[in-house]
Amino acid sequence: MSGLLINLIIQAISGAVGGNVAGGAVKNIDLGALGNTIAGAIGGGAGGQLLGLLLPLLANTGATPDIGSIIGQIAGGGVAGAVLTAIVGAIKNKTA
Repeated sequence: MSGLLINLIIQAISGAVGGNVAGGAVKNIDLGALGNTIAGAIGGGAGGQLLGLLLPLLANTGATPDIGSIIGQIAGGGVAGAVLTAIVGAIKNKTA
């Protein structure tokens, strides 16, 4: 597998976890289990890729298994997933 695909998988999974944590922690932005997972995975993948562009150290960590870089991918994906879930949940509640 290429490093980019491995990075995307790590970021999407950590984003899904981050989205569920954010939805569970703040009930106003909760989208339900499936909604939190989907929004978190999208946010984790997209945000993690953006973070990889901004920080070249994290760009191809899947190809070189360095634990510090992988932790950076997990943290970046989780935070980005939580942020996108919060944004989507806030917009959903404003329009409802």
